[in-house]
Amino acid sequence: MRIPPLYRRPAWQRFFAGMAIGGAISWCIFLYIYGVWQEENTELLRKQQQEIVDLNNEKKIWQEEYKEMNKRNIEQLTVQKINIKILNAEKYKLDSLSVLETEDSVRDDIDMMLAKDLETVYKSKDLLKKIIENKPIKINDKRYKLKVNELVIFTNLTIQLEIQFE
Repeated sequence: MRIPPLYRRPAWQRFFAGMAIGGAISWCIFLYIYGVWQEENTELLRKQQQEIVDLNNEKKIWQEEYKEMNKRNIEQLTVQKINIKILNAEKYKLDSLSVLETEDSVRDDIDMMLAKDLETVYKSKDLLKKIIENKPIKINDKRYKLKVNELVIFTNLTIQLEIQFE
């Protein structure tokens, strides 16, 4: 079997040469288009990865800030401190040590309200008043009783008292 002598005909030679050149050109065009496409996708992936990193960092910052705000809100919604003030101690000529001891005694009696939420303290305000008013105080061999003049319930529980003879 023999190969036909097509190499002698210029039309066939041009056809095969055109096929070879066309194949090479189409291969170059394919590589160029595929390279450009890969480059665009690579750049898009880089941008998206950077955006993901930025968003994760931002999310962490927001989460930390959210946790910090929750801690502050929890602190703000509980009783942090109890302030007690006796208003009319001068009327009975009581020394400041006796007044301070009386205030500390009352503070010790209602210490259970520390770190309680404001709603619980508000619901038990009548109990607080009864605890304070029903306790007799003995100062300089005289018996006194306390009367709640003002009760302010917030993060600082403020109680203003008046002292009276029993």
